[in-house]
Amino acid sequence: MGQGHSNEHVARNISTEQLSHELALRFAKKCFTPLEITHFKDVFRSLADEQDGIQYWKEETLCRFLVIPDALGPGPLIYQMATYLGAFPFPSLAPSILTIEAMLKVVVIMTERYRTVLKRGGADRNKLLFRSLAVFDRRMSSVSEKPSQGLLDSVREEKLEKVDTSDAVLGEARSQAAGEEVHSAHGFSIDNPANDEDEDEDDDELALAVLESLDAIEVFKYDQRADTKIHHAQIPVDNFRRLLMLLLVIAPLDAQESLSRHAERLNPKRIESLRGVADSILWSFTPEQNAGIFYQSFNKIIPASLPYMFDGLNPLFEHFLFSKNIDLSKRKRSSTSTPLASPTILQVPDTPLDPLLPREGDILNLDILSQLSFFIKGNTLFRRLRPLYLGADAGFSLGSIEHKVFNWRAPSILLVSGTRVCAIPEGTRERAFADTLPPKRFPDGATGNNTKGGVIFGAYIDVPWKHTYKEAIGGSGMLLFQLSPVHEVFRASSLSTDYLTFTKTGVGFGCPPPRPKNVSGISSHTALGPVSLMLDSSLEFGVFTHDSTGGGSFHPSETRKEDWQDRFEIESLEIWGCGGDEEAERQRAAWAFEAREAEARRSIKMGKDVEADRALLEMAGLVGNHNASGGSMG
Repeated sequence: MGQGHSNEHVARNISTEQLSHELALRFAKKCFTPLEITHFKDVFRSLADEQDGIQYWKEETLCRFLVIPDALGPGPLIYQMATYLGAFPFPSLAPSILTIEAMLKVVVIMTERYRTVLKRGGADRNKLLFRSLAVFDRRMSSVSEKPSQGLLDSVREEKLEKVDTSDAVLGEARSQAAGEEVHSAHGFSIDNPANDEDEDEDDDELALAVLESLDAIEVFKYDQRADTKIHHAQIPVDNFRRLLMLLLVIAPLDAQESLSRHAERLNPKRIESLRGVADSILWSFTPEQNAGIFYQSFNKIIPASLPYMFDGLNPLFEHFLFSKNIDLSKRKRSSTSTPLASPTILQVPDTPLDPLLPREGDILNLDILSQLSFFIKGNTLFRRLRPLYLGADAGFSLGSIEHKVFNWRAPSILLVSGTRVCAIPEGTRERAFADTLPPKRFPDGATGNNTKGGVIFGAYIDVPWKHTYKEAIGGSGMLLFQLSPVHEVFRASSLSTDYLTFTKTGVGFGCPPPRPKNVSGISSHTALGPVSLMLDSSLEFGVFTHDSTGGGSFHPSETRKEDWQDRFEIESLEIWGCGGDEEAERQRAAWAFEAREAEARRSIKMGKDVEADRALLEMAGLVGNHNASGGSMG
């Protein structure tokens, strides 16, 4: 009893600075290889500024190293995130000074390497990222070019007081304390991150896992009591837009690939396109109602519609683990008289990579591709998509889709864009289309920033296409989504399996297969599912329906609880295959087989009695004059 009480007392007397230091040491030992730590230390030292014997990274240094595009303006925001994450797991220490230990924690969190140390809290990074972006009081912003002398003095004292028992882990790294440059927010809607932790009922699972591993839960709870509830904080819309534009650019980034290759494409036209896509995503957070993004909507929308949005940060911060100044082959040759093979080290690829898209379509471009990667894994999209059917090239017909798509034996993505039609049909074509549908009960969907009525819908198909007659096709991996003017993803439901139908009446997602014609002669309407997308047989018009009560093949919206229906005239239609050379070769083999079969049918030889064979074919209606009117049997 006494010993336990003594241990608890000691634990409570451990300072947050000491625990933060111990966490950095544990991350260094468990999350990185010795080679990676060597590279990390060299990167930090070679670019660090120094004041009063203390090395530190400035905002300019961080943005220059990561090659953050100035044209998008997210540099101050990335620096704000780093100074918050550097204080992990103690928000009361934020904004932290970017010491080598703080930067180590930033890299661990951004690259998700903490998973090798922490057994729980793996899904909690989004909450931590929200806190690093959010503000509580916008008047808290301060401007300073260099760290205050008080901060530098406290870091120097802490550095001298630390016991030098873990040199084998970081070596000299942990003795290099860094200063902080509190950035200027002039020109941006950026403020210092707020102490926006919630109370005990909203504990940060990731932080709790850290402190649990260090036996310091009590310290965390004490630190947490001084924080403000997370639900009172928000991310300013302008800040979030800048971050979204950056995330769209870095989405296709490969490990150790320089961001400069993608930043080169940032001309005014591309920036305008990025802003349009970012605005569609912003509207899913209902910015028209709030000046900022609150955690409640952030926590709902990210897992449902944007689960992979932050994946581009992983390869971006992996750059800290590669230093161009280190040549380990020289070090090995100098330590032995016999030549040794050069060790394998990380290298930035100099060879040109395959294009992200073999060609752009009328709908799918690099920005829409990055938007898709926010909810479909990027390794199935970037450099993996092939145009199967492009309506502008192949013509708008179901026969063209059948010929171009049906032999693709891998998943595919359908994209359709158009313009909303009026509630009261105009013209004979619109009226004919409206007559095939049930009466419109719901209003049009949200317009977002698109005042011209443009919409983009799509579907991810996880099975090969084929004709459907009595039953639909598709699996639980099917996705129905809207890309513009509001970003939303509708996931497959188990209540119904009417995921995809392809019949002579059109293409349907979430619509039940067509019923047999009514023998009474009364025309029947096309059946629309509660959450569904239907394209008519001529591929001229489409209709998207959202019934918030659900109950169909796709779940309704997580955030928009209203009902709506968009009827639109199709302008572009595209189907892209997800796959590589192997899938393309299978498709070519299937086409070749079909061509041989068709040729074999054409070359069938008739018998010796040609006239008898011809008469037989005429009786079957296969040859002869089929336009002649038939006579009466009486």
